[in-house]
Amino acid sequence: MGPAIRSTCAAAASAVPEGGSALSSKVPAFRRRPRSVSAEVAAYLEQRIASGDLHPGDRFPAERELAQSLSVSRASLREAMRELENKGLIERRPGRGTVVTEPPREVDELLRELAETRQEQRNVSELRRLVEPGIAGHAALRAHPSNLLRLEDVLRQSNENLTAAESMRLDLEFHSLLAQAAQNPLLTTLLTMSSRWTEDVRRHSHATQKGRRISVEGHRAILQAVAAHDRLAAEAAMRAHLDDVRTLIARHTGTGVAQCPASRDGQ
Repeated sequence: MGPAIRSTCAAAASAVPEGGSALSSKVPAFRRRPRSVSAEVAAYLEQRIASGDLHPGDRFPAERELAQSLSVSRASLREAMRELENKGLIERRPGRGTVVTEPPREVDELLRELAETRQEQRNVSELRRLVEPGIAGHAALRAHPSNLLRLEDVLRQSNENLTAAESMRLDLEFHSLLAQAAQNPLLTTLLTMSSRWTEDVRRHSHATQKGRRISVEGHRAILQAVAAHDRLAAEAAMRAHLDDVRTLIARHTGTGVAQCPASRDGQ
């Protein structure tokens, strides 16, 4: 039998009332509960498969050996293995015994989509952190009074009670006006392009009332620094705002914080 399955079986045997050797920290004890033995064994092995202790292609030992390792009857083990087979977690192959199967296609697709979502979030976060703090800093140095008035007007319209779509529209407008305040048409063009590229991901930060409130607070801090013509404060406020947005997106999509490798550069 494979080393992973042998280790799992040994862990299970050590937890039964008859006693046994100390359990390794990697594989938790197989604890008996007042329920069907076959259901208990099936749940235990399913957990080991789900956790990755048992990998696709790992081969189980012969029925007699496995039953002895788990300290259960062969009838109970047979019923448990039948349940796992019905779930598509194991496969009985003539001449090869019982092996752990590859994950179902649906699971593979879900994991792939999750990985792609995380990568897209990292790309968006990295792009915005490379571009937008510099735009905020230049806006602090170059903004005209008319630029500040337009930014203030957008900020007055923004609040947490707006719809997600309206909040998103004002968010994009605020950042666009900020780029215009930097007085560099190439930066404005770059910001417009990057906004289109990142729009789908950024929607998640406006999906909740809390997210919309945090967005407005971030814009307010940025505008305050720009109005004070404080370049370093404007750049820092933008970085803090982007960090908040990144966290909001990660939480809303359930992907964990999509940390950008260079996220702390320049601080």
